Amino acid sequence: MKRVELLSPAGDLERLKVTLLYGADAVYIGGEKLGLRANATNFSIDEIKEGCIFAHRLGKKVYLTLNIVFHNEDMDGVEEYIRDVVDAGIDAFIVSDPFILSYIKKEYPEVEVHLSTQNSTTNYLTVNYFKSEGIDRVVLARELSKSEIKEIIEKTHVDIEVFIHGAMCTCFSGRCALSNYVTNRDANRGGCAQVCRFSFKNGDNKEFTMATKDMNMARYISDLIDIGVSSLKVEGRMRSLYYLATVIGTYRKIIDNYYENTLTEEKLKLYEARLSRVANREVSSHYFLKEADYSDQYYTGRSEVSNQDYLGQIISYDKNSKLVKFYERNYFEVGDKVELFTPNGDSVEFVVSKLYNEDMVPVDVARHPDNVYYIYLDIDFDISEYSMIRLIEKGDRNEVL
Repeated sequence: MKRVELLSPAGDLERLKVTLLYGADAVYIGGEKLGLRANATNFSIDEIKEGCIFAHRLGKKVYLTLNIVFHNEDMDGVEEYIRDVVDAGIDAFIVSDPFILSYIKKEYPEVEVHLSTQNSTTNYLTVNYFKSEGIDRVVLARELSKSEIKEIIEKTHVDIEVFIHGAMCTCFSGRCALSNYVTNRDANRGGCAQVCRFSFKNGDNKEFTMATKDMNMARYISDLIDIGVSSLKVEGRMRSLYYLATVIGTYRKIIDNYYENTLTEEKLKLYEARLSRVANREVSSHYFLKEADYSDQYYTGRSEVSNQDYLGQIISYDKNSKLVKFYERNYFEVGDKVELFTPNGDSVEFVVSKLYNEDMVPVDVARHPDNVYYIYLDIDFDISEYSMIRLIEKGDRNEVL
């Protein structure tokens, strides 16, 4: 049986490496032009090549977004750019323009072409049309129910990709005009200003927003695999390393548990709790179970609190001294219960008993982000690159002292 793909965003080369190491089967990235995340760092041709080499060594794939709404001037040099990206080793393009689709299929038949969610595909007849045009995969619109997705799969036999986690667009599948109208930044050409998250005032001078809650499909991954979805896509090319490591690592465990028949309710609640702590917005399954309504959106009283669970990124571990060296990211103290976790799935929870600053002077708190600290820990597994520490719960320092 072909296993479902876990597809991760990657806004730069470091994020690409982190997400692949934490369990993504493939990543989607944006080049320096013609993608829908102009504010992300994005990839030069040399970086695309380096990213493809890294991914292919792991037996994984890299997809490039080429999915803006093209105007005449956007076509200047596009054929040369596609050639350069193909030469860099890309595995697939994510496109929405019919010409771009036909050009890539004609000139580079060895490279897959995926139809972007920007095409707002919501029915099986449209999928079959693009199938006849040579499309290899369709990324469905996010406004579809479980039964609609299932029917499309059954009537097309095309690889189907769906979003499972991250921010949702107030407008239909990202086809936004608000940003252009309010700020003169074209969301359909990579310049979204997220106007839907702005606060407005109504006739009674009361504030309101049009923002949607985030998507979280952790509880329905089994359903999506059962109905035949080929790829499960996480949103967030501009998210932090810690966010991506946690979200991708958690969905990796959910998927693996599903195939191993070990996905219990207890594990699922643990995974949902982990996902809830890494983000700062409420979540919903949106259209999957029912027509989305007011409960899936923010109107008033929206609150976003910065997450401070991410405590540090590991630099090294000395097995002789039992000291973990790391860059601190958020304040924590001796006595706190924390978890060290690695890309290969190893983890350990422990109470911080000994903490040292960069000069090896004992301290009670780590309070200076980006400074180097040492923490005492006796473990029997290797700590690989991009291992991290997160907070489990605040402790009583006096009990440790």
